[in-house]
Amino acid sequence: MNIHEYQAKAVLRQFDVPTGEGDVAFSPEEAVSVAKGLAGPVYVVKSQIHAGGRGKGTFKEDTAGGKGGVRVVKSVDEVRENAEQILGKTLVTHQTGPAGKEVKRVYIEQGSAIARELYLSALVDRETSRVAFICSTEGGMDIEEVAHETPEKILSLTIDPATGYMPYHGRKIAFALKLEGDQIKQCVKMIGNLYRAFTDKDMSMLEINPLVVTEDGTLVCLDAKVNFDSNAIYRHKDIAELRDIEEEDPAEVEASRYDLNYVKLDGSIGCMVNGAGLAMATMDIIKLYGSEPANFLDVGGGANKEQVMNAFKIILSDPNVKGILVNIFGGIMRCDIIAEGIVAAAKEMAIDVPLVVRLEGTNVELGKKIMADSGLAIVSASDLNDAAEKIVAQVKAA
Repeated sequence: MNIHEYQAKAVLRQFDVPTGEGDVAFSPEEAVSVAKGLAGPVYVVKSQIHAGGRGKGTFKEDTAGGKGGVRVVKSVDEVRENAEQILGKTLVTHQTGPAGKEVKRVYIEQGSAIARELYLSALVDRETSRVAFICSTEGGMDIEEVAHETPEKILSLTIDPATGYMPYHGRKIAFALKLEGDQIKQCVKMIGNLYRAFTDKDMSMLEINPLVVTEDGTLVCLDAKVNFDSNAIYRHKDIAELRDIEEEDPAEVEASRYDLNYVKLDGSIGCMVNGAGLAMATMDIIKLYGSEPANFLDVGGGANKEQVMNAFKIILSDPNVKGILVNIFGGIMRCDIIAEGIVAAAKEMAIDVPLVVRLEGTNVELGKKIMADSGLAIVSASDLNDAAEKIVAQVKAA
């Protein structure tokens, strides 16, 4: 689960992590009110959307001569002017795709006297099953370019969960960032607090870009991007309340209501599968046969008839879907239950795109019989190769 920058900074401040002063605003009037409460005279007006690259982004409705989604201004009047130019407009960045995202709130922050910009992030390293910190002296908007062209400027270290954070971890990061004097002490404390925030709140990713050294030698997290492990949100009511559903795909939100794992993609073949690994294999084989998956949809190991029907509705809500491939391996989930859900959905929704079903496992013969006796245009497949070949051929022929 993603949250906005202003929310991420509020979470970090709970752990005594230094961030800039500021607050969120939903209108130009609120932006002015926030600015008046800051010291000034320099302010930063930041678009709040769930995407990176805001500073380099562009607005579809260009009302300010190509200015990006993050702007430094020098008066309260300019705060109002830029808030008016940003709010309600569509910001396009390299992470939003060409459709962009509408900016419904801005974060007004006190300007900082920046001496250096650094990069710092933490994530779960799946290879080592540890939290990994990544840092670089090359902070700012072009960190992807640094990683590609000069990877030697990036340091990565992992923290053993058996020992947890130790001061030497912070010193190693401080030395890699070329910090000096009291800045090293600040870094040791800050990294410890960030690690505590990361583990206590079940984060899956934390990125601070840039982490700045101000002209008076103070470390400040000038930006913060945080992602939480969705499977652990039930343990954090305060974090769950930060969810902004308007920033998420409506179909993905709908899927979560039925405990379905759905991610929209750009292809034309809808997929309904049980198990994440099988779903990945299904998407791969669709590509192998020359087409593209329209979604990732895992109904889980214990889906019922109602969930299957809702899964079909969600798949068909995507106008790009020209065919559906159902690939189920029945273990805990019985093939006859899946077949009943497929038949019920096909009858209720009058599915008018090719539908290919591959069933295997518990009660598979009964499941196939239910589909065969339905009188519906459901194509049965013997294995995954056969299923992929049939659905791709039917979609291309349609």
